[in-house]
Amino acid sequence: MTTSGLIQSALQGAVDDGTFPGAVLAVRLRGAVVYEGAVGCLSSRYPDGAVTAQTCYDLASLTKVLATTTAWVLLIQNGQAALDDRIDHILEELRDSPVGVATVRQLLTHSSGLPGWRAYYERMAETEATQPGFLGSVAARQVLLGYIATEDLLYERGSRSLYSDLGFMLLGFAVERLSGESLREFCRRRIYEPLGAHPLTFVPRGPLTLHAAPPEPALPIAPTEEDVWRGRTLYGEVHDENAFALGGVAGHAGLFGTARAVLAVAQPWLRARRGQAGLLAPALVTRFTTRQQQGPHASWALGWDTPSAPSSSGTFFSSDSFGHLGYTGTSLWIDPIKELEVVLLSNRVHPTRRNERIRIFRPLIHDLVCREVLGD
Repeated sequence: MTTSGLIQSALQGAVDDGTFPGAVLAVRLRGAVVYEGAVGCLSSRYPDGAVTAQTCYDLASLTKVLATTTAWVLLIQNGQAALDDRIDHILEELRDSPVGVATVRQLLTHSSGLPGWRAYYERMAETEATQPGFLGSVAARQVLLGYIATEDLLYERGSRSLYSDLGFMLLGFAVERLSGESLREFCRRRIYEPLGAHPLTFVPRGPLTLHAAPPEPALPIAPTEEDVWRGRTLYGEVHDENAFALGGVAGHAGLFGTARAVLAVAQPWLRARRGQAGLLAPALVTRFTTRQQQGPHASWALGWDTPSAPSSSGTFFSSDSFGHLGYTGTSLWIDPIKELEVVLLSNRVHPTRRNERIRIFRPLIHDLVCREVLGD
């Protein structure tokens, strides 16, 4: 394992300039972890809590690939679904809705026509005010599904890509409908336990009251935002408001874990892309990680993103690479040609999401990693 002083210095410099309070970076090359470093503190307000390699982070949209997309590969390779299945054939509540005829493929490539985001949680909080315990309930999930069913499409399906949390909410609901179990349980049983990906989990909450703080988490988890809407600093509960309204388990956000646990799920993706059989079928993984050419400037594969100029992966990752970002300050990039996997976990949204310095830092740290471990 490398003890690159330059990488460690770059991470510490990002703490010093306020990019994030703390972070963990893990790098695996040709199957061996060659760098793992932790810097900074859990919270900028309480500098005595040091980040370690065992610190869990809110992975935000890494949930889309580490949970939902991986679940879909398993469902498809087991013959339970196909990429060109219509979503309303799985979720009957979407019949006669604008998005109902969208396919699983279009939802995975963010080309279904759906808008990117809606503040559904605000409408659901109004119901909570008159029906305490509504948030996080089964009824809340059905209500949110109904909201998406009424959305007008912003563009013709398949004509372009627009990154959409709404599409992945539907994909998460569909995994549950096809499997007959919660997304959390499906992922635990079919993905994380077989791979030894621990700790990697959703942190669910059943029916809840908006301003009731969650119990103290059992794992060391970095806090995220000082959230005015919920009236507290978020610690051990999902940062994404719509995922919170769904009880902490959703297709687009909700997963928590360590850098090593993220690498545990990245591994079968890399191996399968290199033709090695395992949990995931190589031919299907190649399809999922290959750019789908949805529109002139689209970079999306199926669930995964691919490098585009400029890319958060920097300038050295090959064109065959695939990865994803998380809003809270997380990322995963995998290069199957160089057999390189890089995980960066941080809580850049603490204490506020207005801090966007990580946009500059991400490509710089990936370039530095490539120079240090590959000699590029």
